[in-house]
Amino acid sequence: MNFCSQCGHPVHQAIPDGDDRLRDVCSFCGTIHYSNPVIVAGTLPVQGSRVLLCQRAIEPGYGLWTLPAGFMENGETTVEAALRETREEAGAQVQNAMLYTVLDIPRFNNVYMIFRSELEGDFSAGTESLDVALFDEKDIPWDQIAFETVRRTLKLFFEDRVHGHFPLHQDVIR
Repeated sequence: MNFCSQCGHPVHQAIPDGDDRLRDVCSFCGTIHYSNPVIVAGTLPVQGSRVLLCQRAIEPGYGLWTLPAGFMENGETTVEAALRETREEAGAQVQNAMLYTVLDIPRFNNVYMIFRSELEGDFSAGTESLDVALFDEKDIPWDQIAFETVRRTLKLFFEDRVHGHFPLHQDVIR
């Protein structure tokens, strides 16, 4: 950040009084600009024994498979963001969305929140997807999964499915 979003004057890096972190501070009006982690919200759409995956049409991970997920927008709840991303990327509607994985990625300043959900009806590739498809566990292209968050969520889901119990999982990916 080079300029203050409040008054337009230059900002500089400083540790504000009472703080312990370097922040962008306006040299004119004193506004402290906080940079915080970004929430990525998505779904794990399930239909019977299969899960819905999207083949990415954008970088990072062009051509690789992922769950429908993306950055949360201002004014949205996490569930609303997850449902919107599912519609946008997979042309799909889901119901009974329950928070399933919360994965912190400190090196990228991201928090992933994935909601296990039931897939309703048809689906189709959105503009950010080359393809969307349902996969049984044995058919998932594990070597073509775009992100560790997706790989971890899928593995947890298939492990939990054996037990018939789907608790909330929280973990850190370093």
